[in-house]
Amino acid sequence: MARILLVDDEEPIRGFLKRGLEMDGHTVVTAIDGSDGLDRLGEGSFDLMLTDIRMPLMDGIALALAAKRDYPDLTILLMTGFADQRERARGLDAIVVDVLTKPFTLADMRAVVGRALRAGAGASLAR
Repeated sequence: MARILLVDDEEPIRGFLKRGLEMDGHTVVTAIDGSDGLDRLGEGSFDLMLTDIRMPLMDGIALALAAKRDYPDLTILLMTGFADQRERARGLDAIVVDVLTKPFTLADMRAVVGRALRAGAGASLAR
């Protein structure tokens, strides 16, 4: 299964999503904001990063841009509950595979993560 970095500043959401991803056999490392997420990326190899957009210190879009620069093969998913943040993410199609809109169900998140991981694996196999 995959090694996933989960970045969200809300502990209850982080814990809920972490448990859901672990149900599918993934190893999940968590970070509390974008800056912490960037630090965690340097601690090992990840197959996917799932990050909230709106966070303190460094938001998810800044994190996605920095992560893709330093880790070009990393598959990135964003999530947000704010329409204006979703609009900001529209121009990131080249580096972000999808944007999950909150609220979403655990089943929705697990399905999107599964598709993103399959798409990421397919992309890396095509190279």
